[in-house]
Order: sequence, then C-alpha cells, then structure tokens
Amino acid sequence: MPRIEPLRREDLPQHARTFAAVEQALGVLPNSTLTMARWPELMEAFASLNAVIMGSGRVSPVLKQMVASMVSSAAGCSYCQAHTSHVAEKRGADEEKLAHLWEFETSEHFSAAERAALRVAHGAGCVPNAVTDEDMAALRQHFSDDEVVELVAVMANFGFLNRWNDTMSTELERSPLLWAREKLSGAGWEAGAHAPAEDDLTP
Repeated sequence: MPRIEPLRREDLPQHARTFAAVEQALGVLPNSTLTMARWPELMEAFASLNAVIMGSGRVSPVLKQMVASMVSSAAGCSYCQAHTSHVAEKRGADEEKLAHLWEFETSEHFSAAERAALRVAHGAGCVPNAVTDEDMAALRQHFSDDEVVELVAVMANFGFLNRWNDTMSTELERSPLLWAREKLSGAGWEAGAHAPAEDDLTP
C-alpha cells in the first residue's frame, strides 16, 4: 500500500506532454511519477534528467536497463527491478539474460564487458558502496571514460529511484507487475510492499 497516494493523471492536464513522454519510454506511466507530481518542479526536473540518462547515448539501451536492474536488485527495490527488466526486454534484451541476471559472473549468457558493467552496478547498489578500484579498472578495459560516466549516471539515477520507491512503497502498475511475476519469480523476485492492496491481478 503506498504511503503517499499518487495524484490522478486526469487531474494534471498541464503535465500531459511529460506524462506522454514517460509513458512512451516505459510503456506505462509509473505511479512514482504521479507521486512526484505533488512537487511539480521535482517531477518535471527528474523526468528530464531520467530522459537524458536513459535515452540514446554511447552505451546501448539494453545494457543501460540491465545495469539499472542490477543496481536496483542490489539495493532491494523490487519496484525498479520489475520496471527496468520489463523495459530491457521491450528494447531487445534476451529473456535468458534477464532471468539469470544475478548469475552474470558465471552465466554463459553474458560477455566480459557486460560482466564488468554489472559487477560495478551491483557494488554501486550496496550500502556502503562496494565498488572497488579493481572493479573500475575492469570496467575501463571495455568502456571509454565517457561511457563509464554514462554507466555510473544510470546507477546514480536509480539510487534516487530505489530510495524513492521503497520509502514510498510505490504500488506497481499492472503490466510490469504481471511481467515480473511471470519472468522473474523463478529468480526469487517478489513484489513485496509494491503489490497492489487488492492484489487480484490476472494476465
């Protein structure tokens, strides 16, 4: 059950353009956006920042989403893990990769470059931060300094979202919830506090 109720989209026509852009990128308008809308300047600023970080850049969109999923998983945010994994698949991620994300160190589904990025993402999601100099050196063997900045920006971006959604107990929307239950439950994923109060969702 959310600790702060999100506002209703239909009551916020002044933000229609921002909501449409977020929905186009994610396939759904997140309840986190509608909760942030209680502070409109924050919502608009974060939507813009997120669009820059998660949009087109030097790093592939699929890797960005896997990094976002890993940092969210390490931080314990099942809300963000559901969203990022769902979007990763929409952008072309292999289903087997997503199902075995926590086994990236040993799974044959991941390249050395992906392992390096996911290793840093995992360390970045821990408290205290567990990224080592060796982890960063390995990352720089596969990515330019500009690409490393982009990857760390993804991790930091989700540091904000992980804390926001876990603290607010943001309720998962239907599509990412059903997707995560089908695709990630075998890896131990549970909605936890992010499940709807009246959880009667069926595919």
